[in-house]
Amino acid sequence: MAKGRDNTPHIGIYGRRNLGKSSLINVLAGQEIAIVSDQPGTTTDPVKKSLEIIGFGPVILIDTAGIDDSGDLGNKRIGKTIDSVKLIDLALLIVGENRWGKFERDLVSKFNAVDVPYIIVCNKSDIELPSQQFLKRTIKETGQTPHIFSSLTKEGYEDLITLIINTIPDKSRRLPTLIGDIINYGDIVLLITPIDVEAPEGRLILPQVQTIRDILDNDAIAVVLKEREVDTFLTRSAIKPALAITDSQIFVKADASIPEDIPLTSFSIVLARMKGNFAAYMDGTPSISKLKDGDRVLLLESCTHHISCDDIGRIKIPRWITAFTGKKLEFDVVAGLDKSTRDITDYSLVIQCGGCMITRKQLHNRLQSAIEAHVPVTNYGMAIAYVQGIYNRAIAPFTGEVKDQTDYL
Repeated sequence: MAKGRDNTPHIGIYGRRNLGKSSLINVLAGQEIAIVSDQPGTTTDPVKKSLEIIGFGPVILIDTAGIDDSGDLGNKRIGKTIDSVKLIDLALLIVGENRWGKFERDLVSKFNAVDVPYIIVCNKSDIELPSQQFLKRTIKETGQTPHIFSSLTKEGYEDLITLIINTIPDKSRRLPTLIGDIINYGDIVLLITPIDVEAPEGRLILPQVQTIRDILDNDAIAVVLKEREVDTFLTRSAIKPALAITDSQIFVKADASIPEDIPLTSFSIVLARMKGNFAAYMDGTPSISKLKDGDRVLLLESCTHHISCDDIGRIKIPRWITAFTGKKLEFDVVAGLDKSTRDITDYSLVIQCGGCMITRKQLHNRLQSAIEAHVPVTNYGMAIAYVQGIYNRAIAPFTGEVKDQTDYL
């Protein structure tokens, strides 16, 4: 599937073929974005659509292929449908024709496995209402009473919207603060933003934009400059920022320019704390020092982009880690939300990017298999800070203490 869109809640539509999943998504979106047909299996790959729910905000709907698809191609479609469960914040399980069996139980099991709340929607109520026996069975197995709905007459539409709003987890609807808990009203935050070959033409990268907005939202002051202007700014202005945030790639230069009494971290680490499993990152980062000859490292990018000759994930991080460890290592890179072709236990370390283009839940689910397999995980910015010897300073704004880097080993 395509990448996610920041923290916008994702709602997946699931169920057997020809039960009106596409019709439901069209009703919710208010336009025909999914093909509707009496022919089972019309939906092949997951289809995504952004919409605004009045009284709630933007969401992304995902229409999936029928869970009861058949044949070799059908099995591939089912695989994509199952994979999408890890990307969503809420599932709508569409049922009908008084059928509740293995397909529905398997989906419910998948939802529960990744802690995704779900709503059972009994569609096509204009054709057939659910029987009492069917209702008793679903209530007994799930604890839920199916919501009666009709895509044709829109029966139950308003109640379904209310149910969706009330069921989406709070953590999926709120955008956590990046640094609002470590800065105060009126604080000056210095943002060091190099303009290099990886910077988008005429724009800042998303983490930089998000940080500026977070600073403004918390009634503080953002000062944005390139790395070459840091020394001049500090000398001429005599301003002492409450915090400095740099691009991870110039950590060493920023460390030299920013006085020790000014907290310093990176955009990637700020984003990692908000979106990633920060505790797991802190546990896993020191494992860089334990890498051995022949170990394999997996780098996870959460977006796809043009690869430059000095790409951070494919070139710089492998080069820096190799130089730091002095070991002969193997590096694999997986972009977007694709899966690695290797088993996660083949890796001695997983390094995740900041994840600015995916939701918090998508990022956590992406790392979960490594964490469960006890494979150390870290983040681009934290890994860079570690191999450049400034890890303790880079995480101190969030941990409240500065250690010698050897204390982590």
